[in-house]
Amino acid sequence: MFTGIVETQGIIKKITEKGTNKIFSIKSSISSKLKADQSVAHDGVCLTIEDVKKNRHLVTAIAETLGKTNIGEWREGTVINLERCLKVNDRVDGHFVQGHVDTIAICTDKKERNGSWEFSFQFPLKFGQLIIEKGSIAVNGISLTAFNVSGNSFDVAIIPYTFEHTNMNDVNVGQKVNIEFDMLGKYINRKLSLSK
Repeated sequence: MFTGIVETQGIIKKITEKGTNKIFSIKSSISSKLKADQSVAHDGVCLTIEDVKKNRHLVTAIAETLGKTNIGEWREGTVINLERCLKVNDRVDGHFVQGHVDTIAICTDKKERNGSWEFSFQFPLKFGQLIIEKGSIAVNGISLTAFNVSGNSFDVAIIPYTFEHTNMNDVNVGQKVNIEFDMLGKYINRKLSLSK
């Protein structure tokens, strides 16, 4: 479980393919503090730490993960958002994020607003019932508030701190991002659909 408050960024240093899997060597300021079997959100995707060597850690993405997230597009040098899992006694500054990406969205617009930024995203229409105006959404693992919500699109506003400390500054029109809709909303939607 995560909160969507990005802790630091990592850089993809090496990618190895093994069968249908991809193994990533990632360098970051927290890598040396990690240990095997820990769960860490990588651009919002919960991946298990397999090995740690100095300031790098290894994770593997299987075919299922590669097919449902933007991980398959990572290259050496790609900058990703990292967040270690929530401690039970911590404050939840964002919202509950599982690290289970629902879908990929495409950035359709990026505007600077005199010091802040607004991004527009479009996603598959079948997920439209999972997002509401002013509701929480995780974009590349970042807890954000959606607005201008329509059937399959939404906007988010990014404050300077988030823009400078996450990979949102690298997101441009046409780029794919990982989306996780609000977990509570998904449970409510499921309950309502079963009671019909």
